[in-house]
Amino acid sequence: MIDMLATFSILPTLLLAAASAMRLWYAAPLIVSVSLVCAATRHEDMRAILVHAGRFALWIIVFMGIVLCVIQLLSWMQ
Repeated sequence: MIDMLATFSILPTLLLAAASAMRLWYAAPLIVSVSLVCAATRHEDMRAILVHAGRFALWIIVFMGIVLCVIQLLSWMQ
C-alpha cells in the first residue's frame, strides 16, 4: 500500500516533466523561422541564406543550452 502511495505521489511530477519536454518542440519552428529571416535579410543567394541560417540556428541552440545550464546551476545552489 505504501509503495502505491509513493508511486502516486511521483506520478504528477513525471507528467509535468513530460509536458515540459513536449514544450521544447515549440522551439524548433521558432529557431528555424528566426534563423531563416535573419539570414534572408543579409543575403540574396539561396545557398548563402541556408548556410547562414544553419550557423545562426546552431548559435541559438548553443546559447539556449548555456542559459539552461546557468539556470539549472542556480537552482541547484539554492
